Amino acid sequence: MNVYDSARMADVLAPLGFEPTETPQGADMVILNTCHIREKAAEKVFSELGRLRRYKQEREAEGGRMIIAVAGCVAQAEGREIVHRAPQVDVVLGPQTYHRLPEMVAKVLRGLPDGGILDTDFPAESKFDHLPEAAAPQGAAAFLSVQEGCDKFCTFCVVPYTRGAEYSRPVADVVAEAERLVEAGALEITLLGQNVNAYHGEAPDEGTWGLARLIRALAEIDGLERLRYTTSHPRDMDGDLIAAHGEVEQLMPYLHLPVQSGSDRVLEAMNRRHGADDYRRIVDRLRTVRPDLALSSDFIVGFPGESDRDFAETLRLVTDVGYAQAYSFKYSPRPGTPAAGADHQVPEPVKIERLAMIQQLLNEQQVSFNRASLGKVMPVLFERRGKQPGQLVGRSPYMQAVHALAPDSHMHGIADVRIEAGHAKSLAGRLSGRDSGAPAPRGLTFDGAEDALGAAP
Repeated sequence: MNVYDSARMADVLAPLGFEPTETPQGADMVILNTCHIREKAAEKVFSELGRLRRYKQEREAEGGRMIIAVAGCVAQAEGREIVHRAPQVDVVLGPQTYHRLPEMVAKVLRGLPDGGILDTDFPAESKFDHLPEAAAPQGAAAFLSVQEGCDKFCTFCVVPYTRGAEYSRPVADVVAEAERLVEAGALEITLLGQNVNAYHGEAPDEGTWGLARLIRALAEIDGLERLRYTTSHPRDMDGDLIAAHGEVEQLMPYLHLPVQSGSDRVLEAMNRRHGADDYRRIVDRLRTVRPDLALSSDFIVGFPGESDRDFAETLRLVTDVGYAQAYSFKYSPRPGTPAAGADHQVPEPVKIERLAMIQQLLNEQQVSFNRASLGKVMPVLFERRGKQPGQLVGRSPYMQAVHALAPDSHMHGIADVRIEAGHAKSLAGRLSGRDSGAPAPRGLTFDGAEDALGAAP
């Protein structure tokens, strides 16, 4: 979501003459787009602002000017603290107000007001109604925000307070943006939302569409090869969405489905409103309709009151389900959330030990999943050059990084790759040649396709 928001902020600033630059030194404006999910992320903001203060002073010594802005969820949650602790910051804006960024910049350039601008309101109007059309994607993969906010109120999470209530963009707006992205070269679109499978967008027939129906409509766009969505909540995995995984060819066989814990007692304390066996049943239904489906998830260890037995139940769930990839974190108290003031906070050494244990298990599963890819032919969407001469790097349907020797003509296209090595974090292979019936990269039009494929080892 922050990657998408950052791109949209660049879009709204473009009419003012701003263009992206690679480094903050010498920039006319620097925006920190922030996350407040974990304490470490919030702490990094103030550390980075100290570094930017030096750049701003250097710019001013040269007779220039650098505008510093802090955007996103840290800005929303700690805006006044930022203004107090970091006077070098000119603008503080929440995630729902970045459509007003040009107005804020204009005020700063006019010298108003003293003390900077703080805009962390939740405006009545949707920011999407005031944003320009998204710029063309830089590659063949694009993000598309369809939903924001969350009404779940998990006791550890700040999202409902920083992003606000759930909001779903109208179906027509989403489809129109997707069509523009595909026309500009996108072969893959990832639908974004804090709680994306709670999508309930206003439809052209005056009804309301869920995520499954939206996915089916997007799959009809000519030229769109791949669809993904993130992040989802188990409570919103309805039957129609589960069925879509088995029926929509473009929907990739990889799903991020956070569970957080395998203990029912901890899940109840987290206000997740599902149990561990509820989650297992959802996974079983998904794998029934799509046997090749792979899963990733989120896990929090050391939640207040988590016992050794609770943690053991989480390890058991990880073993039962089996993950291709997962994100695991020590519980981090977030100010203003119910869990932050809960009794029985878990000691830090215990958190560290549990995190090491679950990460070892998850890493073993990831390595096993990658090694199971050996010998398979996978369609890979090539996105960038690798470190070795003639090497391109792309992503498999399962979000694995794949390295292969391939001509530049394959960049931003999909080509079949036979996997020859499986590592902890990536795969390596070679283009599947003409003898195995591999097609030219999809999504590209170029002369000499046969020669290009034949040139690869």
